[in-house]
Amino acid sequence: MGMSVGPASGESDVMVEMNTTPLIDVMLVLLIMFIMSLPVQTHAVKLDMPRPNQNTTPPAPPVVHTVEVDFDGTIIWDGNVTQNLAQVTRYLASVSVGNPQPEVHLRPHRLAKYDTVAKILAISQRLGVKKIGFVGNEQFLQQ
Repeated sequence: MGMSVGPASGESDVMVEMNTTPLIDVMLVLLIMFIMSLPVQTHAVKLDMPRPNQNTTPPAPPVVHTVEVDFDGTIIWDGNVTQNLAQVTRYLASVSVGNPQPEVHLRPHRLAKYDTVAKILAISQRLGVKKIGFVGNEQFLQQ
């Protein structure tokens, strides 16, 4: 830090400028003390986490019924060929009243008509079958 002692000519004029160096030093010291005196803030989120399940036995796998629709419209329920949609309706009615409700895996052939698949889905919806899903979709991927 430099200090001004006057002009080099030796004339002694009155110095009109204020020396701000000590003020800046005091300000920096106060700023550092203010930062050091702040309390440490912790950012915590309070969550009510669920308690671990004490039951160590894994749940039983669900009952699964497979419905296949062949390319000619034939409906196969769990490996058995059905006669008509009325029989499929009876099977789906028995599934809908189960507690817990079994899963229904619908596997249409890639050449099957959409009409047959749509009728099975409509019957399932009307009867209240909640666990129904398509399986075997990899056959529809183009290679």
